[in-house]
Amino acid sequence: MDFITGLFNAFGGIGLAYLGSAIAVAMCCVGSAKGTGMTGEAATGVIAETPEHFSKCMILQVLPGTQGLYGIVAWFMVLNKIGVFGGSIQQLTVEQGLAMFAACMPIAFGGLLSAIAQGRVATASINIVAKKPEESTKGIILCGIVEFYAILSLLATILLVMMYQF
Repeated sequence: MDFITGLFNAFGGIGLAYLGSAIAVAMCCVGSAKGTGMTGEAATGVIAETPEHFSKCMILQVLPGTQGLYGIVAWFMVLNKIGVFGGSIQQLTVEQGLAMFAACMPIAFGGLLSAIAQGRVATASINIVAKKPEESTKGIILCGIVEFYAILSLLATILLVMMYQF
């Protein structure tokens, strides 16, 4: 227990807040890279055969990338909350830093997992484009259902960051 306490004290509150926001960005971007990569791989086969379906495939590929943006929003909100952009960074206790770290976890995990899941749905939706391109909107709607949970994760992080008072 002394090791953990010492580690937290060495990091300091501000370090924990930075770490939480960095993990949020990293995990969301990793998930988005995985999701957009899977979809892009599937899209290349369709585009090679029918190049006119590029725009439909591109829309499906972009969708899993939104979680990376959500991670950036969380990062920005935490850094703004602790005063990085205002010029006077607040001195945070370990407890306050842990609170900011914890506030980043909903979007960190929600963003990672939903981007990968959305990439799978988007990849499967490429089959719609290949077989019935006029029905491609259905694939976008299916991806939107997964997106909803990424948005809920981001909302949870935003509310946790905004509600915490220093």
